[in-house]
Amino acid sequence: MASHKILVIDDSGVIRRTVREMLPTGNFEVLEAKDGVEGLNLIQKERPNLIMLDFILPKMSGWDVFQHIQNQPELRKIPLVLMSGRKEEVTGKIAEPFEYFEFIEKPFDKKVLVDAIRSAMAKIRLLPPMVATAAPAAAEPATVPAPSAAVGEGEIQQLNEKIEKMQAEIEGLKKQLAQVLTFIKQKLK
Repeated sequence: MASHKILVIDDSGVIRRTVREMLPTGNFEVLEAKDGVEGLNLIQKERPNLIMLDFILPKMSGWDVFQHIQNQPELRKIPLVLMSGRKEEVTGKIAEPFEYFEFIEKPFDKKVLVDAIRSAMAKIRLLPPMVATAAPAAAEPATVPAPSAAVGEGEIQQLNEKIEKMQAEIEGLKKQLAQVLTFIKQKLK
C-alpha cells in the first residue's frame, strides 16, 4: 500500500493522466478529481501529501478550493502546485512571488512538473504557523463573499462573457493538447 498520496484536481482527463504518467515511480498513490467540489472532498477525506490544483475548474473554481485550503490550518500545511494555462488568471487573484506554493503553466513537461513538486515541498516548510485567533476574522470575508448590491448586472454580464471566452479557449487548448499527445504517441510507436 502506498504511503504517500498525490491529489490531481483538473477537469481534463488528459491532464490528469499526463501528470500521473510524468510522476516518477515511487511509493505513492495518485488520486484524481475532475472538479473543485470533488477535489475539496478528497482533500478533506484523504489528506494527501501533495495537491496539484487546476485554477479553472467546474462546480467550484481552483481559486475557491485554494481559499478553503488556506483558511484551514491542517490543510494549509499540504504542499500545493497550482496549474493553469493562463497565468494572468492566477496573478489576478494571487500576487507574485508565490511564497508558499508553486505555479506551473500548462502545458508543461516532466522536468517542470518534478521541479515544481520539489519547490512546493520546500516552500511549505517556510509557511508561518496560522494564528488561531486572528486568521478566521481576517479570512472570512474572502472565503464567503456575500452577494453585493454594488455588483451591477452589467458587471455580471461582462464576467459571464469572460467565462464563455475562457471556456472556449480552454476547449481549444484541450484539443491542441490531445492532438500533440496523439502525435507523440504515434511517433513513439
